[in-house]
Amino acid sequence: MSAGHHTAAIAPAPAGGIGFFERYLSIWVALCIVLGIALGHYFPEPFKALGRMEVARVNVPVGVLIWIMIIPMLLRIDFRAIHQVGAHWRGIAVTLLINWALKPFSMALLAWIFIRHVFAPWLPPEELDSYVAGLILLAAAPCTAMVFVWSQLARGDPYFTLSQVALNDTIMIFAFAPIVALLLGLSSITVPWDTLLTSVVLYIVVPVIIAQAWRRTRLRRGKAALQHLLDRLQPWGIAALLLTLVLLFGFQGEQVLRHPLIIVMLAVPIVIQVYFNSGLAYLLNRRLGVAHCVAGPSALIGASNFFELAVAAAISLFGFNSGAALATVVGVLIEVPVMLTVVRIVNATESWYGRPAAAGRVSAPQGAPPR
Repeated sequence: MSAGHHTAAIAPAPAGGIGFFERYLSIWVALCIVLGIALGHYFPEPFKALGRMEVARVNVPVGVLIWIMIIPMLLRIDFRAIHQVGAHWRGIAVTLLINWALKPFSMALLAWIFIRHVFAPWLPPEELDSYVAGLILLAAAPCTAMVFVWSQLARGDPYFTLSQVALNDTIMIFAFAPIVALLLGLSSITVPWDTLLTSVVLYIVVPVIIAQAWRRTRLRRGKAALQHLLDRLQPWGIAALLLTLVLLFGFQGEQVLRHPLIIVMLAVPIVIQVYFNSGLAYLLNRRLGVAHCVAGPSALIGASNFFELAVAAAISLFGFNSGAALATVVGVLIEVPVMLTVVRIVNATESWYGRPAAAGRVSAPQGAPPR
């Protein structure tokens, strides 16, 4: 969840744990879909002009917007927290298993079942490969910052969440491109390696370097200076996300109008994947005797997606008007409502979860300051 909307801070969240724009993100996304389709239909030339603004096959307007989304999110991550992984090694192990060994492959399987077979008669045949690719891109990287919101809503241990996210982001720098290439190859989709590696450098490596340098500079002036910067950047990330969606649907509008149920059909494997992976992580943690305050965020991290990276990679690899870009945007549309249901399930089952758990579980603090 995966950014853009990933505006949770490592500091204690405001009352309610989730901001106004984040809580109603699906509504803003739906409005952007309508606006983008309308603008693309009535004013196609400006969108075509924006689509031609490329440098080395990277669309400049979208590249700028993606950076505005991703860099503020990465500012919240303290990579020094990786040293804490040993304190929660069972929960960390479960989440790593789900995020890197199961989730991308389960999504590839679900995409094959639903896109290539179940829904294939109702989807444009020339876009089937692209839809599959978009779904794989969506599942290939775990959410980076919105999980802090989900973790707090589920009364999770913030130190576990921080160390898990820092570890995931480190792994993502090295593992995203090989996993995507492997799964696209298995799906018989040609992988433009140069473009894929360029996307990884542009949308993971460089933003991480910039964000961490900026973070250290602000922290020299104190934690309050960092928090002030995060608060100032928050609306910019949301605005960049919504503007990116308007641009995408300006290009995708005709396809959506021709196949109005396409969004619903693409949403089906995403929803199944979220519930399957979160449920499996939750049960594995229970089986291993992990405290509920760790199992909750473990399940939530295992289920959510870094859709900003997915959108950027889909545009770079397949283009603005591709089915891959559309499939990743569907992940944005359903992220908040689906993840909120997972949070409710985790909270509602805490007493059931705790019955076989080891006695003497320690209550976790509700927030951790930025470091």
